[in-house]
Amino acid sequence: MKIIRVSSQKEGGQRAFDLLVRAIDGGAKVLGLATGSTPLSLYEEMAASDYDFSDLTTINLDEYVGLAASSPQSYHTFMQERLFQYKSFKASYLPDGQADDLEKAVRDYDQILAAQPIDLQILGIGHNGHIGFNEPGTAFDSKTHLVNLKESTIKANARFFEDEHQVPRQAISMGIASIMAAKKIILLAFGEEKADAIKAMVEGPVTEDLPASILQRHPDLTLILDHDAASKLM
Repeated sequence: MKIIRVSSQKEGGQRAFDLLVRAIDGGAKVLGLATGSTPLSLYEEMAASDYDFSDLTTINLDEYVGLAASSPQSYHTFMQERLFQYKSFKASYLPDGQADDLEKAVRDYDQILAAQPIDLQILGIGHNGHIGFNEPGTAFDSKTHLVNLKESTIKANARFFEDEHQVPRQAISMGIASIMAAKKIILLAFGEEKADAIKAMVEGPVTEDLPASILQRHPDLTLILDHDAASKLM
């Protein structure tokens, strides 16, 4: 595990972009992407760069169940507005949260991941230690699955909706085993509200009660943390 401490989210995005370009120049072809506020500075760097991503495939971690891809709160829309409208990729995949058969959608996504293993995975971390939508208690050997979101996750995501009651209660997410299969992982965290989760992830026991703790066992993990997020580390 490598820890890079930065002074701001903007600097964190710049450092993540440098590592991403290095990975691509080293042969990476498939990027695992995340949503939420954490990776925004990275996507801003990607969108503003002159780098050509058209030979790369992207695979997103998750998507809400029940939202149309065109919904302003869907992760399809998030990725389109923050990155895809600015940069072309060979192919981009997100789970189908509106599928008539959600279990089939889960299986189909696993087939996408099996056919195109992720070279570099971008992650954030939730206040309760979730990665993707893998909530506390998720089995470490899980692959893509249907998730019932915890109340804490619903409340944290309510800021993206007009009302908390509009936040979907389910999502499709890559599993923990799917994430751990990535050759490289970069996890970004910014702000004091992430400090407890970071401390538990880095210094606590590896336990399914804190899904991100499994990352201690990944052979090529880089954490990019601002001073607040890293403030409780020994």
